[in-house]
Amino acid sequence: MLSLDFFDDVPQMNKQQLYYQVLNFGMIVSSALMICKGLMVITGSESPIVVLLSGSMEPAFHRGDLFFLTNRVEDPIQVGETAVLRIEGRRILIVHRVLKIHEKQNGHIKFLTKGDNNAVDAPGLYKQEQHSLEKKDVVGRARGFFLVLELGPSS
Repeated sequence: MLSLDFFDDVPQMNKQQLYYQVLNFGMIVSSALMICKGLMVITGSESPIVVLLSGSMEPAFHRGDLFFLTNRVEDPIQVGETAVLRIEGRRILIVHRVLKIHEKQNGHIKFLTKGDNNAVDAPGLYKQEQHSLEKKDVVGRARGFFLVLELGPSS
């Protein structure tokens, strides 16, 4: 439960103490934002850390696992890697494995994805009339993950 005892002390603070507390809070918030922006620049991903929201990647990954992403332009997409995707018309990010890559003669790449636990590949999740994805749809590619353990009821 959140304790609001701090607010009882506010009327007793002098102006200097109150300014110090506000400045402290501002520095904490700005530090967190700088760390987040720094990670975005370093990884090349708009979202360097993503939580898996569904069971589509089981048994390799489970709901709640954290993925650490990079999205460097110079790194080619490869079959078998785990990609985090932003599909037009969908509100949440999708985590799938790259199944097939189609490279055209002009060097343009399109690819197909699928969740490990899904029976069929993913075009049903893509926007209407879309049969494959492009590099612009990739938010990042998993470079590591943190396994979140589910704790069952205690006995």
